[in-house]
Amino acid sequence: MADPRFYLVAGPFNLRKLATAAEAEIGGSGEPEQAFLDVRPLAEAGPEHVSFLDNKLYVDEFIKSRAGVCIVHPDSAVKAPAGMALLLTEEPYRGYARVADLFYPVLNNQFPTSNQALIDPCASIGEGCHIGVGATIGASAEIGKNCSIGPNASIGKGCVIGDDCAVGPNASLTYCIIGARVIVHTGASIGQDGFGFALGPEEHLKVPQLGRVVIEDDVEIGANTTIDRGTGPDTVIGAGTKIDNLVQIAHNVRVGKGCVIVSQVGISGSTVIGDFVMIGGQAGLTGHLKIGNAAQIAAQSGVMRDIDPGVTVGGSPAKPMRDWLKEVATIERLVKKKEN
Repeated sequence: MADPRFYLVAGPFNLRKLATAAEAEIGGSGEPEQAFLDVRPLAEAGPEHVSFLDNKLYVDEFIKSRAGVCIVHPDSAVKAPAGMALLLTEEPYRGYARVADLFYPVLNNQFPTSNQALIDPCASIGEGCHIGVGATIGASAEIGKNCSIGPNASIGKGCVIGDDCAVGPNASLTYCIIGARVIVHTGASIGQDGFGFALGPEEHLKVPQLGRVVIEDDVEIGANTTIDRGTGPDTVIGAGTKIDNLVQIAHNVRVGKGCVIVSQVGISGSTVIGDFVMIGGQAGLTGHLKIGNAAQIAAQSGVMRDIDPGVTVGGSPAKPMRDWLKEVATIERLVKKKEN
């Protein structure tokens, strides 16, 4: 269960409202006006709770569950326990996400506005914002409506943040333009110098980084992730992209819409990533690459060449997944043969 010291539950909500939120149809023994108090995992849920099934590994828990209502795929409805109400949808996990958000809406007022925040007189702060203790807002910065700026976060001179954004504690934002509904988690650093030097035999000259970071609407940036500003062109993160913790994105990188980038990924400068690309944890991409729309990069891949749209790659150097798996299988056979 969600610890009430940290999370405030909304609700209760009746089954009709839950079905609307989940974009699901009511099934089983559900009554539209029946009310439910909270969401819980299958094994912990009681008659007053909502749960979900999205993975066949948990079918046994589903069969034994005491949940009052479960969000499930229509194919699983026949396995539901007697008396359980159902919310039937082709995408149970997405349905659960919407229902959980209904019970636990994101609150941008979790950090009460503090008189210990340092706000430059020339900064513009929208209505309904909450600025935490020790946060600093630089000259000419523009913060939209209903934003939350966490304790000790730093918003640099001239930065622009759209409406309904949340910036976590100790995050640092400089040289950046941020859209609406963006979440920046604790300790993230956006807009710092890119790693740019003119190399020479006696000294390496620092190249001024004169671009910005442009983050479009509905992006989420994980804790301690770093996004460098461009050298002249901007570094751009497309709308709806989700970035995990501890990711490094270098100068001039352009990430398309709806991408998913998992923890510890490193993307070198001037690489262009298309829309809806998925990059697994600890993958590394060299600079000046072009990654096509809907490409998928397996965890720990080393990408050194362009990837065509829709192609899945793995290994280091990365290659089409089928080729990489064949190579791994061949090596395993050779090792076993040698051992025998």
